[in-house]
Amino acid sequence: MSKAFEATFQVGWGDMDFNAHMKNTAYLDLSADTRMMYFAANGFEMREFERLRIGPVIVRDELDYYRESRLLESVTVSLTAAGLSTDGSRFRLRNEFFRAGGKLAARVTSTGGWLDLDARRWMAPPETLRLLMEALPRTDDYRELESSLRPTE
Repeated sequence: MSKAFEATFQVGWGDMDFNAHMKNTAYLDLSADTRMMYFAANGFEMREFERLRIGPVIVRDELDYYRESRLLESVTVSLTAAGLSTDGSRFRLRNEFFRAGGKLAARVTSTGGWLDLDARRWMAPPETLRLLMEALPRTDDYRELESSLRPTE
């Protein structure tokens, strides 16, 4: 298996909750940032999403906590594929958050698909984007997903 894509962030003031550790929405935000950074780092810039009028839509997020992340700590966020449909229209992506020393702090599993922003319908992504999704390393629990496209769509 190839190495997962990773991005490192510093936990900021706006990421904190009342209990003085990283709040759940901060994990979701950094997961989305890491996904977009992966596409950009591999030649699929944000302007390309705009030009093609497509966008990712997350329909479900699952968040598991293991250790606290605190203010000004660094967290490294990895990105792997936990499932893809054959046509690439649906995906299940996994982000893992590691504190210094490689200790797992949290895991976010996001299920979603690609939306045609003009037709407001699910769509298969362009070949270059589908190949980028397929290039992600796969999780141990990876499973193939059904397409979200129906023959009439």
